[in-house]
Amino acid sequence: MSLHDDAVLVLKEYEDQEELRGVYLDHLAAHPDAMWKACEAGHLTASALVVDPERGRVLLTLHRKLGLWLQMGGHCEPGDATLTEAALREAAEESGIPGLTLLPGGPVRLDRHPIPAPCNWHLDVQYAALAPAGAVEAISEESLDLRWYAYDEVAAVADTSVVRLMEATRARL
Repeated sequence: MSLHDDAVLVLKEYEDQEELRGVYLDHLAAHPDAMWKACEAGHLTASALVVDPERGRVLLTLHRKLGLWLQMGGHCEPGDATLTEAALREAAEESGIPGLTLLPGGPVRLDRHPIPAPCNWHLDVQYAALAPAGAVEAISEESLDLRWYAYDEVAAVADTSVVRLMEATRARL
């Protein structure tokens, strides 16, 4: 099964955000290259909010290019067999934390946002990754900084998409 086929299955099984889910499925149907950065009409990305539920906090990255505090995530790569694999790979690479596990139940949210030309949209499939006990983060080349934030601190530093992802994740914990 291709990564494209996996994305279609994941989205068909996702039961929330019905209208946005339809936009994603229509985009995949219209664009065989929708999984790749080269798709100028927009492409799917995979991200994961790294959570330490025992300590009531999330790990955010200060994105090097955007200058915003965000969850870990990015573009799918040819070696990714599934969206979940892409999200987990991105979370591990950007957080530097080995042993992350995705919260069961598939994606937590979808977030479609505009990006600069030549592409038009990121259609982000958002997961949550649980940090193992005693996890220590390590800054990657893609980040200016990494920082743990208590749940009630996130709204002061991150945009509404990150806040919604955190709230949806907390509802599943």
